[in-house]
Order: sequence, then structure tokens, then C-alpha cells
Amino acid sequence: MSVDRLLGFAAMSLVLVLIPGPSVLFVLGRALAHGRRTALGSALGNATGAYVLVTAVSVGLGEIVARSVTVFVALKLAGAAYLVFLGVKAFRHRGALSAAMSDGGAEGADTSSGTRTRGDVRTLWEGFVVGVTNPKTMVFFAAVLPQFVDRGAGHVHEQMLLLGLVFTVIALVCDSVWALTASAARTWFARSPRRLAAVGGTGGLAMIGLGVTVAVTGRADQ
Repeated sequence: MSVDRLLGFAAMSLVLVLIPGPSVLFVLGRALAHGRRTALGSALGNATGAYVLVTAVSVGLGEIVARSVTVFVALKLAGAAYLVFLGVKAFRHRGALSAAMSDGGAEGADTSSGTRTRGDVRTLWEGFVVGVTNPKTMVFFAAVLPQFVDRGAGHVHEQMLLLGLVFTVIALVCDSVWALTASAARTWFARSPRRLAAVGGTGGLAMIGLGVTVAVTGRADQ
């Protein structure tokens, strides 16, 4: 693959990532509701889910999603429902945030190794589900990524995986910056239990709103 193609795809990926979409808003909501560790774990899980989409596109499944309205809508609604579920859970537990901050730091009262490990795995899984059902990323990989592949050079599968890795790294870095920024703001809110509950509720409502937005967002052929 030529350097020009690689840089061109990287530039387009950066533009897409910088436009706030489901991934960015999800990470922001997690940062406000749960703090830095959860937000960074969500970003990592999200990036992993996005790379699974790349793998699907490279073996031909992306074309099926791009052409089938039914499959696209099913995946979209699954991701939207999961976002709403996470948002409702965060909103319902907003009052417990101040106790968690005082008893165990920003990431929860129980900091034992086993509990933290289980929490990290759950966080990665939640981020993964959002990443692998992200309509914005799905359409980008199915419609745009193949255009940057040099089929005459061969190794089409490997080229797609490389391009997908470029996108994933860019997305992970940008999402991590959003996570750290939002988490820093959350620390200031933590000085007041009332403000912390409010910001936790805001994070939950943001994820609910994002889920609803994803659910009602369609395609040109729908």
C-alpha cells in the first residue's frame, strides 16, 4: 500500500473521529457518570469493537450490512437499546456517586482486586458492544474503507486490516483525550455531593439521549 493512500485514509479517519458521534458521546457519558478508569476502559472496548467491524468488512460481511436495510436496522437498534440501558442504570445510581468517591475514590467503594477486575471486564464489554454496533463506524468501514485499498497490489485482506488499525488507533487516542478531559471536570464536581449527583445524572441522560438519537437516525435508502 502506498504512503499516499495510507495518509489519505488517516486524514479522513481523523475528520470522522473528531466529529462527535456515538463513540465520543458514550465515552463522555461514562466519564461523567463513573470517572476516568471506566471512561478509558470504555474507550478501549469501543476501539476493540470498531476493529471487529474492520475484520467483518475485510471478509465481506460489511457489504451485506451496507446493502441490507434489515441487518443495518437490527444492529443499529441493538446498539441504541444498549445505550439506553446503560444510561438508565447510570441515572438511577447517580445518588451513590458521592459515597463511592469518598469511600473508594472515583472508581468505586470496593477496590479489591477481584471486584475491580470484574468491573474492568464489564466496562470493556460495554464499550465493545457500543463500538461493534456503532452505525457511523459501520457505514464508514463498509462504504469508505474499501475505496482506499489498492486491489492491484494484492493482499486486499491485509490492506483492509492495516487501514482499520490506523482508524482504531486514531479513535482510541482521541476518545482517551475526551475521557481524561471529562474526568478532570468530574473531579471538580466531586467537591459537592449534590453537584456530583447532578453530573452523574447528566451522564446517564446523555447516554439515553444518544441511544434515542442512534435509534431514529436512518440511512438514505431507508
